[in-house]
Amino acid sequence: MQETEKISNPSVVERARKVLPGGVNSPVRAFTAVGTEPISLVRGSGSRVWDADGREYIDFLASWGPLILGHSHPAVLEETKKALENGLTFGLTNPYEPLIGEAVVSMVPSAQKVRFVNSGTEATMSAVRLARGITGRKLIVKFEGCYHGHYDSLLVSAGSGVATFGIPGTPGIPEDIARLTLVLPYNDGEAVEEAFFRYGEEIACVILEPVAGNMGVVLPERGFLEKIRELTQSYGSLLIFDEVITGFRLSEGGAQEVFGVIPDITCLGKILGGGMPVGAYAGPDEVMSEVAPVGKVYQAGTLSGNPVAMACGFKTLQILRESKPYGELENKGKRLEEGLKEITGERGIPATVNRLGSMLTLFFTDEKVRDFETAKSSDTKLFSKFFKALLERGILIPPSQFEAWFVSTAHSDEDIDTALEKVRSALKSL
Repeated sequence: MQETEKISNPSVVERARKVLPGGVNSPVRAFTAVGTEPISLVRGSGSRVWDADGREYIDFLASWGPLILGHSHPAVLEETKKALENGLTFGLTNPYEPLIGEAVVSMVPSAQKVRFVNSGTEATMSAVRLARGITGRKLIVKFEGCYHGHYDSLLVSAGSGVATFGIPGTPGIPEDIARLTLVLPYNDGEAVEEAFFRYGEEIACVILEPVAGNMGVVLPERGFLEKIRELTQSYGSLLIFDEVITGFRLSEGGAQEVFGVIPDITCLGKILGGGMPVGAYAGPDEVMSEVAPVGKVYQAGTLSGNPVAMACGFKTLQILRESKPYGELENKGKRLEEGLKEITGERGIPATVNRLGSMLTLFFTDEKVRDFETAKSSDTKLFSKFFKALLERGILIPPSQFEAWFVSTAHSDEDIDTALEKVRSALKSL
């Protein structure tokens, strides 16, 4: 695009729709769920982003989670530019790979070895293949409302009953593949017990978000993660934690450090790349030694371990290890949570705020949100109006009721107070 050509939200969206399905490369960016035209972002700095029309927003989307340090952190940009100047890609090992690998191993309790890939979807797909390869079993268990990327075995929805085989979640997934996945209600330990009682000798693995972020933020109830850990060990299945969102966000060691439950395989992404497309799966030596070239389970990627992406992620993790910002992020998250509760209470609006650390969701329901069914009780029409009212006031949150908001180290107390003032104004206007 020539520098003299005018850029605006409408022109970007119009051009994109001519060449991209729905004008986007990921469905939620189309803003369909909130019934409004999408915006096109052209710049980010700290806690702020600017769209193609020059409008400024305080950003709680944070690129769906990676930007724990905010946009364009100077040290991250400097390290990334240094790597960029040495070459975009080599297709062979580069010095940044062991550096970020050592950081992951030192931070994540379950990790002794790590394999880098290019996305969270690649990580979960590879982790499930590894579990099947190790156990020689076919069935996997996932939980309704937990999203693990668009891999066929994981993009399925539940059938009827407590412990049922999955059905295709989208055209293009063969029923024979979907039937290899058992879909259970989140936070239902009895359903997990029943599934293992009926199919335990056939279950290769259980995969879940230890803190759900893709039905909105839903915390595990006391004993739920421990029950799954106990059952998988008893039946010789592997436990996979999808920490693509929670990894490095809730603590240096992610949710597994917070809850003290250690999985066999951990899937990572988002913050791991610091804003670049990076994923990984990690685990103890005896598990990861089954991955090729030392083991029999094959997985590869031409651009995996890309030097520019590795540099960006390494510097992000280094800053997190040195600055230890998690107490600060907890305080900021709590400030936002309490403000949202106060404002919705003042307006008499049925609302529930679920939060852990720097990730939260405002659900427009008065039910306790503990699983996907209770999350779906939310008033999505009210959320759509709320989203648009906030956007008009310069506050960007995820364009879906069923996503997490994120606070970064770049958000100041003033940013949060300003956002809460805009929330109050937005709700009053509705």
